[in-house]
Amino acid sequence: MLDQTVPDFSLPATGGQTFQFSSARGKKLVIYFYPKDSTPGCTTEAGDFRDLYAEFQATGTDIYGISRDSLKSHENFKAKLGLPFELLSDGQEIACALFSVIKLKTLYGKQVRGIERSTFVIDGNGVLRREWRGVKVAGHAAEVLEFVKTVSGQR
Repeated sequence: MLDQTVPDFSLPATGGQTFQFSSARGKKLVIYFYPKDSTPGCTTEAGDFRDLYAEFQATGTDIYGISRDSLKSHENFKAKLGLPFELLSDGQEIACALFSVIKLKTLYGKQVRGIERSTFVIDGNGVLRREWRGVKVAGHAAEVLEFVKTVSGQR
């Protein structure tokens, strides 16, 4: 999917909104998938994106976090961390399937389906420019910001 246009999709978002991918054209997007609200790694990752949010905005980039958690869970997580960006609920795994982030993982010795922590940068034309899969949280948001600075908003 790299260097290809991302197909349109729609997901419920925090703040009583609906995110429509096609409506985001013209801005760069960072879409990051994370396993679960309020878990240690996901809390750190969201906090790192929050702390760099103004710098992302200065590059004309919006950030969206996606997990399979409910909107209610997302609203609580967003409020607890003071996140300035919206979280998208993908309980039906629409975007998860589109970006192929559902993987079999081992949790306490059992195989479970879950989201592989992944981040995608999409340019202002809706073209996927970079992906990170199997993300390690430490330093990740800063690495994404450095990449975003090299991507032009439009072609």
